[in-house]
Amino acid sequence: MKVEARVFDIVAIFALVVAIVYAVLTGSMTRDGVEPIGTVALLLSGGLALLVGSYFRFVARRIEPRPEDHEDAEISDGAGDLGFFSPGSYWPVGVAAGAALVGIGLAFMYTWLIVLSGIALLIAIGGLVFEYHTGPGHH
Repeated sequence: MKVEARVFDIVAIFALVVAIVYAVLTGSMTRDGVEPIGTVALLLSGGLALLVGSYFRFVARRIEPRPEDHEDAEISDGAGDLGFFSPGSYWPVGVAAGAALVGIGLAFMYTWLIVLSGIALLIAIGGLVFEYHTGPGHH
């Protein structure tokens, strides 16, 4: 997780430096002054990357180091199961379709489409989350 934290920290620093350069250049090269939308977008992007990097750093302190965190690790150190992944689930397709329809509804401000696709999205998320849930006491 330390590697991922470092990557997001680099992205955060880059976005914040670019935001400063962007603000200075738009402020000095245009008659309207600093362009606020791009500057705020870059600042928020840097803040979001910093937030994710901080989370990874927080998690890295609380878990055992992974093979990726060791400089002298071999490829074989990472062998084995990585977890359970559903081999044939259609729920991710429903989640993607619901999210796309919500986005289209928001883009064109069709309230009926936002509501209907939002409901479909929640159903698909529930199906994805509980796909292999068997209930309490069933192992």
